[in-house]
Amino acid sequence: MDAIVNTLTIRHARRSDLPAMVALFADDALGGHGDTTDPDMLENYVAAFERIQASANDTLYVAEMVGIVVGTFQTTLLTSLPGRGSSSLLVEAVQTRKDRRGQGIGETMIRFAIDQARHQGLAKVQLTSNAARTDAHRFYKRLGFEASHLGFKLRLK
Repeated sequence: MDAIVNTLTIRHARRSDLPAMVALFADDALGGHGDTTDPDMLENYVAAFERIQASANDTLYVAEMVGIVVGTFQTTLLTSLPGRGSSSLLVEAVQTRKDRRGQGIGETMIRFAIDQARHQGLAKVQLTSNAARTDAHRFYKRLGFEASHLGFKLRLK
């Protein structure tokens, strides 16, 4: 694991990374987001990428090994009135290439996000995980996260 992690670079995502990032999401049958590598759908991902890039509170990252994207995640800075106006970092869309799982990539990405939050003096790091992802839940608990809330979604489309 250490040799793999030592060759891993976490960096801001570039538009040229989109095909690799989309492929990670499309390869995730459990996610249920309907992601696809169909070239006719690329414009949807480009539009989303540009909105995220334009936001002062959102950042897309990739984990790269020897020029190959092997993981991705997104962070969003959230500030709310409860907690005396505290801010937290939301981590979303965490994905590691299937053939690279178990090599410390996911842990490196999450620890990077935690370090970013600490550096910014934020109160906490939070994330959500699909209820069916029991392996991911064990992973997040091992990194110190606690299951504390029950999430709800209302699909509009």
